[in-house]
Order: sequence, then structure tokens, then C-alpha cells
Amino acid sequence: MFPAKKPRKALFNPEVKRRGIYILPNLFTTGALFAGFYAIVQAMNGAFEQAAVGVFVAMVLDGLDGRVARMTRTQSAFGAEYDSLSDMVSFGAAPALIVYEWALRGMGKFGWLAAFLYCAGAALRLARFNTTLEVVDKRYFQGLPSPAAAALVVGFIWVMGDLGVAGPDVSWLAAGLTIFAGVTMVTNVKFYSFKDINLRKSVPFVAVAAFALALVLISSYPPGWLFGFFLVYALSGYVTTILPKRQRRPQV
Repeated sequence: MFPAKKPRKALFNPEVKRRGIYILPNLFTTGALFAGFYAIVQAMNGAFEQAAVGVFVAMVLDGLDGRVARMTRTQSAFGAEYDSLSDMVSFGAAPALIVYEWALRGMGKFGWLAAFLYCAGAALRLARFNTTLEVVDKRYFQGLPSPAAAALVVGFIWVMGDLGVAGPDVSWLAAGLTIFAGVTMVTNVKFYSFKDINLRKSVPFVAVAAFALALVLISSYPPGWLFGFFLVYALSGYVTTILPKRQRRPQV
């Protein structure tokens, strides 16, 4: 007379495996997120050189988490999303807030709009990278990578601080560099990604000597050499885009 009751689903089904989170690569991502947050806090306290160093530390850790995940075969969708969110804090919000507190605050509306332009450029750059990951040429980035853009902005702050130059004294230069970095992130200009370098293969002795020389140069004056490298890298995309066009021009 009464309909049969449907059997209740078991509270625990041993056949359904729980999805875990790989700890090793995500530790590096968490470290990068912490470094970015530390940079923001230091900027709020007026310690801008320490804030710049925090962003560079985040950049190093961000470069390690992906390589560690690939080497240990612990890639996951969670790790990719977590890494993107960490990048937005460390290389999007942090540099924008640091440069605003350092030099752009006294410029009124233009100052915070320049900082927001950079922050929006980083968000758009990361969103485009995530949606075109499977179709782009791995050898090149489309637009300036957000870690390089962040290094360009905070590297300038680090150099100026080391030279004893206050932010308000170079506010227009800082605003121009911030806008340049933000716009370059969303352009279609291609930048070499260095992803085709295989660390497992043998390299010539000259390459090892060049790497050792680079370490010596950077350690001799970190702010100047790091800022110079990322400035050259940011300009390299435009140079490689313009040069082929000039070579194709018909000769009169």
C-alpha cells in the first residue's frame, strides 16, 4: 500500500576519492603571496625599499612553483588558480599600491588613476594568459608578463630610494613608467618567455660562465642591475616588433 522508500545514500562512499591538494608547489605559491602582502604592509609603513624587495622575492618564488610542480608532476587546476590569484596580489595590487604611496599620492586624481591603470592591466593580462594558455606559442608571452611589469615599477622605486631621491621629486616619471608597464601588459607585443630553455640538458661552458658573471654583477648593485635588466626586457618586445617591419620595407 505504501511506496517503497528509496535507499539513503551512504554518508561515505569508499569508491569516491577525495581530491587532495599538492603541498610542495602550493607552499611556494603561498610564499609568493606572503611576500606580496608583506610588500603592501611595508609600503603602508613607508618602508618602500623593503616593499620593493618583497615584490622581487615574490617573483622568485612565483618562478619556482611552476617548475617544482612540473618536475614533481604535481600540477593541478587548484594550483593554477591559486597561482593566478597570488600573482594578482603580488604583481598587480602590490606594485600599484607601492608606487601610489611612494610618488603618486600627491598628484591627486591622476595619481590614483595611473595606479589603477596598472592594476587593471595586470588583471587583464592574467585573465588573457589563463584563457589562451593552450593556444599561444610557448616561446613568447603576449604582452609584458605581470612579474616583469612589477619588477620594472618597484625596481625604479628601489633605485631611486638607494640614490636618496624622494618619490614626489620624480612623480611624473614614476607615473609615466607605471602607465607604460600597465599598457604594455595588455598589448599584443611578444616577449621572449625563456621557457624553451631545458635545464636538464648540458650547456656550453660559456653559458655557465655568463651565468656566474650575471650573479656577480647583480650582487654588486642589485637595484641598478635588476631595474636595468627589466627595463631592457620591457623595451625588447617593441624593438623586435619594429625591426622586422623595417627590414621588409622595399628598397628604393
